[in-house]
Amino acid sequence: MQGNADRGGRRAGGMRAAALVAATLAAGFASAEAVVAQEARTGGRLTVAADTEPRNLNPAIVASNGVFFVASKVVEPLAEMDYASGLRGVLATGWEGSADGHTITFHLREGVTWSDGTPFTSADVAFSAMQVWKPLQNLGRTIFADLEAVETPDARTAVFRFARPTPLQLIENALPVVSAVLPRHLYEGTDIAKNPLNTAPVGTGPFLFAEHRPGEFYRLARNPAYRDAGKPYLDEIVYRVLPDAASKAAALETGDIQLTAFSAVPLTDLARLDAIDGISVIPGGYEGITYHITLEINHRRAELANPLVRQALAHAIDRNFIVDVIFLGYATASTGPVPSTARDFYTADVPTYPFDPERAERLLDEAGYPRGADGTRFALRLRPAPWFQMTRATGDYVRQALQKVGIAVELVTADSGAHTAAVYTDHDFDLAIGSPVWRNDPAISTTILFQGGLPAGVPFSNQYGYDDPAMNALIAAAAAELDRDKRIALYREFQRKAETDLPIIHLVDFTFITVARDEVKGVANNPRWATSSWADTWIAR
Repeated sequence: MQGNADRGGRRAGGMRAAALVAATLAAGFASAEAVVAQEARTGGRLTVAADTEPRNLNPAIVASNGVFFVASKVVEPLAEMDYASGLRGVLATGWEGSADGHTITFHLREGVTWSDGTPFTSADVAFSAMQVWKPLQNLGRTIFADLEAVETPDARTAVFRFARPTPLQLIENALPVVSAVLPRHLYEGTDIAKNPLNTAPVGTGPFLFAEHRPGEFYRLARNPAYRDAGKPYLDEIVYRVLPDAASKAAALETGDIQLTAFSAVPLTDLARLDAIDGISVIPGGYEGITYHITLEINHRRAELANPLVRQALAHAIDRNFIVDVIFLGYATASTGPVPSTARDFYTADVPTYPFDPERAERLLDEAGYPRGADGTRFALRLRPAPWFQMTRATGDYVRQALQKVGIAVELVTADSGAHTAAVYTDHDFDLAIGSPVWRNDPAISTTILFQGGLPAGVPFSNQYGYDDPAMNALIAAAAAELDRDKRIALYREFQRKAETDLPIIHLVDFTFITVARDEVKGVANNPRWATSSWADTWIAR
């Protein structure tokens, strides 16, 4: 089988993801160099599979993978992740923060125009930040909560002023996700949340939004005025709406589509597809979009408020079973709230809880919960999150694993809305299987899983009844620390405390899989590839 030279040796078949993490990070820059070494071909249509049809395609309002998958080719951020440098400028060419943490100055790219020909200026950045990211965006409302104003001394400079000291590192890490810039001249004076461009975006990116036929496809066309001469290479991208996983695999085999992203093809099909001449399984290109599988714990239950019981739960669950059987090797056993792909923040210097059912039994005895006459210690209700097959399967496994140490478990299933309300508003659960996302910095979407005092109804946050003053103080100190090294040290201490207290249990970390036909080049060449611009993706003859 002839593989893609631009994939840097990252064809994996059924390889274990634990080995892939280091290999993918090391190969990322080499992969990008290999793409450049080939002669890119201009022209052609790339047909990819789409799982869903987002009702809002504005990434400045809805920062989510489903929106980015389509809209990131049209609407650009200030910066994007990069294998070689960590972060590269897109609409910004550089930035610096003041010593007191109250100011961050962005220098903007010259020669950029919106697709209607209007020049891009700092006024667009100021408008997007103050009128969209801060008040409307799902993530920006937290990241830019202390943003007071954006000054525009000239068309190429935007000065962000914060009411409180704000770490430059946090804003840098958040830029790829939260900083999609909108055209001020097309949004100002309108109801931003209801502007029709939210479903037909206008941007500065390499592609133009061309059409959407509901239930059939989205189509993006090459932007002939894109600033980077010769790019994009593709004439158009068509997203075929194929909600059924089996139909995606069949369409890849026939050539009706050329690529699936976000593990759209069932893991059980990957080895078979990878063995087909002309098709490759590509596990790289998602390091900036890492998910966890977690065991969420309701501390309002007396048994679960006992740290010995939580330790017992951790020892009773075989993380490697989840990796090998549920994820077929395309995951890694977790050591805590920061994945190993996060090179700046991750530490392995944390308490660990290896699979040891006998130790789990001893801890439960020590906690005062011996087996009764029927062999049961106590009973719990477990709600597995419904949005991934893997979360549902993990729920089935955890039920069996806990029953083996004397804990009776009842599975309670619900649709996504009911599950979210039950866990994060009504607290109607004992245990739940969750899937939080790591978004490149602990302050973006991770510490909220441990911070106490949050109001009920905040999805994917600490609604577990865990409220530890020392943890709250550690989170607050890290959020305000301006020194990069000290901030990293605080977040490593945060990981150690999280794994000592075990308010929730991180089981495995996983990213996604791309499956592509070998004529598609420039795949997985940055850590957020599926949600990036695809300006350098092309189709070989």
